[in-house]
Amino acid sequence: MLRRVWVAGTAAGATVVKGNFRNLIYQQKYYSGVAALETIAVKGENERRFHNNNWLVLPAFSTATDGSAIGKKLYGQSPSANMTTLKWVLKCYPELPRCLVQKLFRLRRVRKKCSDSREEVQPRRVSATDIMKMGDVILLPKSVIESPSTKSSTKQSSFDEEECRFARSLVLYKDADIIAVNKPPGLPVQGGLGIKKSLDELAAKYLRYDLKEYPRLVHRLDRDSSGILVMGRTQLSATILHSIFREKTHGVSCSVISNERTLQKKYLALVIGSPRRQEGLVSVPLMKVVVDNGKSDRITVTNNRQSPLAQHAVTKYRVLDSTSSDYTWLELSPLTGRKHQLRVHCAEVLGTPIVGDYKYGWQAHKKLGLSSTSEDGKHDETSNAGRGSICDGEFLLHLHCKEMVLPDISQALSHGDDFNELQVSNIQLDAPLPSHMQKSWELLNNGIKEVPN
Repeated sequence: MLRRVWVAGTAAGATVVKGNFRNLIYQQKYYSGVAALETIAVKGENERRFHNNNWLVLPAFSTATDGSAIGKKLYGQSPSANMTTLKWVLKCYPELPRCLVQKLFRLRRVRKKCSDSREEVQPRRVSATDIMKMGDVILLPKSVIESPSTKSSTKQSSFDEEECRFARSLVLYKDADIIAVNKPPGLPVQGGLGIKKSLDELAAKYLRYDLKEYPRLVHRLDRDSSGILVMGRTQLSATILHSIFREKTHGVSCSVISNERTLQKKYLALVIGSPRRQEGLVSVPLMKVVVDNGKSDRITVTNNRQSPLAQHAVTKYRVLDSTSSDYTWLELSPLTGRKHQLRVHCAEVLGTPIVGDYKYGWQAHKKLGLSSTSEDGKHDETSNAGRGSICDGEFLLHLHCKEMVLPDISQALSHGDDFNELQVSNIQLDAPLPSHMQKSWELLNNGIKEVPN
């Protein structure tokens, strides 16, 4: 009897297990079918998304529009493909705010169709640092050009007639691709916290002329220095110029013979004292140090060339004229582009601080009985108009970028890919001295107005 019960119970249990197993198989088949249907639906949705008008298709990438490669070629270096997807998007749509484009990459909403992929392969998501190859095509959501941030960025701020006249009076040279201005002392190059007016802001408002794009900075000048500042009028020309400036510094830092034919800069400076030699080459690395309990910083020379903070810096100098008043006019040619390079090399290496440089030459000015009434000797472009020469109570910085030679980018671009850097002519720029330096020059040189080359 017990045996019959056990067998009957076993048979019933087997029947239950068998039934559950059959249900499990049915469930698996059901959910697998649903998943397959969802996959097909998603695939179909993706195909519809990439075949309708929801995407902006950027032009296919070409080295002919790679400004960095063109800049290297103009400098005499072999070009290398280093155009990232972020740079390519900003180049094709310069009116898009950079922060908006970066957000699109973070949200993985930018796609790329590779040149070597089959036609039926869907564009894949890419990061901002992916390298572009010949023929690659970038796709952006079309809604990006209708976003509020894009619309607000294209709005022009209020037009001021006086500001416009001032900004355009600074222009030294202009063609289809570059614009060069003579920056006055005291005018910041770039805006920031506490800065009411800057050169890049003025250029964006008043120096566009016939172009939709605004001029872009490619190098810097200290706030209190003056002279030639070059900007690219388009995204492409700005990239080319930036590449040329970068290649010059990189070439010197890597002990590569500098191509002075491609880019030359000459500064005029009035210094306190006189160098031991009439001309020479200063090759001393610089580094930034924090002072005043972290409230400010300054640049100083360093003997530790292997330090990761050390930056290679090279300056050529030549004495133009020494005076009996213990002042000397120097011609300075920076072969690298480091922050405060000329001021630190003059003050800490040559022992001849630049007149008006209270940050790096305060001891020399103190001996002369002079001090600055503003922090770090900074002034604006109007507070000391017509003053600041060596006969005034307070000196303005006597450092002026007077001459610059750079390649004719418009000529290079007109040839496309097929150009030789030796066949591209140069543009020579010359900037008149600011009023305080012109006055000091005439006082120290018996009324002679012309500055020798």
